[in-house]
Amino acid sequence: MPTLVMDPPPADFETLLERRRRLGQDRCDEVWDGVLHMAPAPLRRHARLQAQITVLLEPLARAAGLEAVAEFNIGEADDYRIPDGGLLAPGPDALYVPSAALAVEILSPGDETWAKLPFYAAHGVDELLIFDPERKRFDWLALAGDGYEPIERSTLIDLSVAELAQRIDWP
Repeated sequence: MPTLVMDPPPADFETLLERRRRLGQDRCDEVWDGVLHMAPAPLRRHARLQAQITVLLEPLARAAGLEAVAEFNIGEADDYRIPDGGLLAPGPDALYVPSAALAVEILSPGDETWAKLPFYAAHGVDELLIFDPERKRFDWLALAGDGYEPIERSTLIDLSVAELAQRIDWP
Protein backbone atom coordinates (compact mmCIF):
# COMPACT_ATOMS: atom_id res chain seq x y z
CA MET A 1 0.00 0.00 0.00
CA PRO A 2 1.62 3.27 -1.08
CA THR A 3 1.90 5.82 1.72
CA LEU A 4 3.03 9.41 1.52
CA VAL A 5 4.31 11.03 4.72
CA MET A 6 4.30 14.81 4.34
CA ASP A 7 7.07 16.99 5.77
CA PRO A 8 7.80 17.42 8.53
CA PRO A 9 7.66 13.68 9.26
CA PRO A 10 6.38 12.55 12.66
CA ALA A 11 9.08 11.93 15.31
CA ASP A 12 8.45 8.18 15.19
CA PHE A 13 9.26 8.18 11.49
CA GLU A 14 12.95 8.91 12.13
CA THR A 15 12.93 6.04 14.65
CA LEU A 16 11.47 3.75 11.98
CA LEU A 17 14.13 4.79 9.44
CA GLU A 18 16.94 4.23 11.97
CA ARG A 19 15.55 0.80 12.89
CA ARG A 20 15.36 -0.17 9.19
CA ARG A 21 18.99 0.99 8.71
CA ARG A 22 20.20 -0.90 11.77
CA LEU A 23 18.48 -4.14 10.69
CA GLY A 24 19.55 -3.83 7.04
CA GLN A 25 15.93 -3.58 5.91
CA ASP A 26 16.59 -0.44 3.87
CA ARG A 27 18.97 -1.98 1.33
CA CYS A 28 16.31 -1.92 -1.41
CA ASP A 29 14.95 1.55 -0.58
CA GLU A 30 15.23 4.11 -3.36
CA VAL A 31 14.86 7.88 -3.56
CA TRP A 32 12.84 9.22 -6.49
CA ASP A 33 13.28 12.97 -6.90
CA GLY A 34 13.73 13.36 -3.15
CA VAL A 35 10.86 11.00 -2.21
CA LEU A 36 11.78 7.86 -0.27
CA HIS A 37 10.39 4.62 -1.72
CA MET A 38 10.64 1.91 0.96
CA ALA A 39 10.83 -1.56 -0.54
CA PRO A 40 10.97 -4.88 1.29
CA ALA A 41 13.65 -7.48 0.66
CA PRO A 42 12.79 -9.73 -2.28
CA LEU A 43 11.17 -13.13 -2.20
CA ARG A 44 13.42 -16.19 -2.12
CA ARG A 45 12.74 -17.04 -5.78
CA HIS A 46 13.74 -13.48 -6.68
CA ALA A 47 17.07 -13.84 -4.86
CA ARG A 48 17.74 -17.23 -6.49
CA LEU A 49 17.04 -15.81 -9.95
CA GLN A 50 19.22 -12.76 -9.20
CA ALA A 51 22.18 -14.98 -8.26
CA GLN A 52 21.71 -17.14 -11.36
CA ILE A 53 21.59 -14.14 -13.71
CA THR A 54 24.77 -12.66 -12.23
CA VAL A 55 26.61 -15.97 -12.73
CA LEU A 56 25.34 -16.24 -16.34
CA LEU A 57 26.31 -12.68 -17.25
CA GLU A 58 29.70 -12.50 -15.53
CA PRO A 59 31.89 -14.33 -18.11
CA LEU A 60 30.14 -12.58 -21.02
CA ALA A 61 30.61 -9.21 -19.32
CA ARG A 62 34.30 -9.87 -18.68
CA ALA A 63 34.81 -10.84 -22.35
CA ALA A 64 33.21 -7.51 -23.33
CA GLY A 65 35.33 -5.48 -20.91
CA LEU A 66 32.44 -4.90 -18.50
CA GLU A 67 31.90 -5.76 -14.83
CA ALA A 68 28.91 -7.86 -13.72
CA VAL A 69 27.55 -6.62 -10.40
CA ALA A 70 24.67 -7.31 -8.05
CA GLU A 71 22.58 -4.44 -6.63
CA PHE A 72 24.03 -0.95 -7.09
CA ASN A 73 22.86 2.68 -7.10
CA ILE A 74 22.28 4.58 -10.36
CA GLY A 75 21.90 8.33 -9.89
CA GLU A 76 22.83 10.57 -7.00
CA ALA A 77 22.02 10.82 -3.27
CA ASP A 78 18.64 12.55 -3.67
CA ASP A 79 17.50 10.64 -6.78
CA TYR A 80 18.59 7.04 -7.36
CA ARG A 81 17.32 3.60 -8.32
CA ILE A 82 18.70 0.22 -7.30
CA PRO A 83 18.52 -2.42 -10.02
CA ASP A 84 18.88 -6.09 -9.04
CA GLY A 85 22.12 -6.28 -10.98
CA GLY A 86 23.79 -5.11 -14.10
CA LEU A 87 26.87 -4.52 -16.18
CA LEU A 88 29.11 -1.53 -15.58
CA ALA A 89 32.02 -0.09 -17.49
CA PRO A 90 35.19 -0.22 -15.38
CA GLY A 91 35.49 2.83 -13.19
CA PRO A 92 36.14 4.15 -9.70
CA ASP A 93 34.52 2.64 -6.64
CA ALA A 94 31.52 4.86 -5.89
CA LEU A 95 28.28 4.71 -3.92
CA TYR A 96 26.33 6.17 -6.86
CA VAL A 97 27.14 5.56 -10.52
CA PRO A 98 25.82 7.92 -13.20
CA SER A 99 24.78 5.13 -15.60
CA ALA A 100 25.14 1.46 -16.52
CA ALA A 101 25.67 -0.50 -19.70
CA LEU A 102 22.88 -2.86 -18.64
CA ALA A 103 20.48 -2.89 -15.68
CA VAL A 104 18.74 -6.05 -14.52
CA GLU A 105 15.35 -5.80 -12.83
CA ILE A 106 13.41 -8.74 -11.40
CA LEU A 107 9.74 -8.09 -10.83
CA SER A 108 8.35 -8.56 -7.33
CA PRO A 109 4.69 -8.29 -6.36
CA GLY A 110 3.71 -4.60 -6.32
CA ASP A 111 7.12 -3.27 -7.35
CA GLU A 112 7.76 -0.18 -9.48
CA THR A 113 10.11 -1.61 -12.12
CA TRP A 114 8.23 -0.39 -15.19
CA ALA A 115 7.97 3.13 -13.72
CA LYS A 116 11.80 3.27 -13.59
CA LEU A 117 12.27 3.18 -17.37
CA PRO A 118 12.20 6.99 -17.93
CA PHE A 119 14.80 7.41 -15.16
CA TYR A 120 17.05 4.76 -16.72
CA ALA A 121 16.68 6.35 -20.16
CA ALA A 122 17.51 9.82 -18.77
CA HIS A 123 20.66 8.30 -17.20
CA GLY A 124 21.74 6.65 -20.46
CA VAL A 125 21.38 3.00 -19.42
CA ASP A 126 22.00 1.22 -22.73
CA GLU A 127 20.05 -2.00 -22.13
CA LEU A 128 17.54 -3.36 -19.64
CA LEU A 129 16.74 -6.97 -18.78
CA ILE A 130 13.41 -7.24 -16.96
CA PHE A 131 12.58 -10.68 -15.56
CA ASP A 132 9.09 -11.75 -14.51
CA PRO A 133 9.41 -14.89 -12.32
CA GLU A 134 5.63 -15.21 -12.02
CA ARG A 135 5.18 -15.55 -15.79
CA LYS A 136 8.61 -17.13 -16.38
CA ARG A 137 9.56 -14.67 -19.08
CA PHE A 138 11.80 -11.65 -19.59
CA ASP A 139 12.02 -8.55 -21.75
CA TRP A 140 15.32 -7.35 -23.21
CA LEU A 141 15.18 -3.68 -24.10
CA ALA A 142 17.63 -1.24 -25.69
CA LEU A 143 17.73 2.52 -25.38
CA ALA A 144 16.19 4.20 -28.43
CA GLY A 145 15.91 7.97 -28.15
CA ASP A 146 14.30 8.77 -24.82
CA GLY A 147 12.73 5.31 -24.36
CA TYR A 148 13.32 1.60 -24.83
CA GLU A 149 12.53 -0.89 -27.57
CA PRO A 150 12.65 -4.72 -27.51
CA ILE A 151 15.75 -6.35 -28.97
CA GLU A 152 16.62 -9.90 -29.95
CA ARG A 153 20.36 -9.69 -29.27
CA SER A 154 22.48 -7.59 -26.96
CA THR A 155 24.85 -5.08 -28.53
CA LEU A 156 26.95 -5.21 -25.33
CA ILE A 157 27.59 -8.91 -24.75
CA ASP A 158 27.55 -12.02 -26.93
CA LEU A 159 24.05 -13.22 -26.03
CA SER A 160 20.63 -13.34 -27.68
CA VAL A 161 17.16 -13.50 -26.18
CA ALA A 162 16.81 -17.11 -27.38
CA GLU A 163 20.17 -18.13 -25.86
CA LEU A 164 19.35 -16.50 -22.53
CA ALA A 165 15.91 -18.13 -22.48
CA GLN A 166 17.55 -21.55 -22.83
CA ARG A 167 19.94 -20.86 -19.92
CA ILE A 168 17.42 -19.64 -17.34
CA ASP A 169 16.31 -22.21 -14.80
CA TRP A 170 13.21 -20.48 -13.47
CA PRO A 171 12.66 -20.91 -9.73
